[in-house]
Amino acid sequence: METNLQPFTLEKMSVIHNNPVEYFLDLPEDKKISLNQFLGKKIHLKHTGLIFCLHCEKKTKKSFNQGYCYPCFIKLAQCDLCIMKPETCHFSQGTCREPEWAESHCNIDHIVYLANSSGLKVGITRKTQIPVRWIDQGATSAIPLFQVKSRFFSGLLEVAIKKYVTDRTQWQKMLKGEEEIIDLKLEREKIFSLVEVEAKKLDAIFLKDEQVRTFQYPVLEYPTKVKSFSLEKEPTVSGVLRGIKGQYLIFDSGVINLRKYGGYQMILSEEK
Repeated sequence: METNLQPFTLEKMSVIHNNPVEYFLDLPEDKKISLNQFLGKKIHLKHTGLIFCLHCEKKTKKSFNQGYCYPCFIKLAQCDLCIMKPETCHFSQGTCREPEWAESHCNIDHIVYLANSSGLKVGITRKTQIPVRWIDQGATSAIPLFQVKSRFFSGLLEVAIKKYVTDRTQWQKMLKGEEEIIDLKLEREKIFSLVEVEAKKLDAIFLKDEQVRTFQYPVLEYPTKVKSFSLEKEPTVSGVLRGIKGQYLIFDSGVINLRKYGGYQMILSEEK
């Protein structure tokens, strides 16, 4: 016997920073369902074959940039290359796709941080996105490093720091729970000494008094080998849910990055 939910358009999981982190799927009519309740249970996640743009909600044959139709992909500022590479921001040149959106999302305080996900990494995020950004990346700990006045400045500072620390997460290592123990306060001091000159040029505020944040994830068992599901090849993902970390569901049969499939219409069912 199975308990079925009505079809819903997949978006990245929303979270609450509890101990452990609580994960939710957004359903129609502004409803949510907790995914933590399915830990240790067999569930089925089925793609109906339909894809809808997360912005305009129109049906599309293909999802671009984790959830957009092609027209929205080429016109929205949030889909521009400078979102992935903020040091290439062109707002000051008057060529921003959506200046009003940029004023509320890019030209506001940003945090440059250090995190431990699969090891030490540097990253940036809007100040308002802490700690969600760290949880989305599956970090077990994170610490703010600098505060700057815009996404552009945070990107320039990140480029300077990337000479010494990667900005990448090894997602397979993260999902195996193999991150090393890192003294983030010590690493923060080291990075500050290395980029102090560049930071001053950008009027960056060194956040020396910020404390380390830690995160525990709802994982019953980490996989020893990581097999990634593809909804294009396997429209139905089934298995016992062993954990949730970052934006991944960890099954006894493999893992799936839900954020990758933004806009896909899905049906979730629990096998009783």
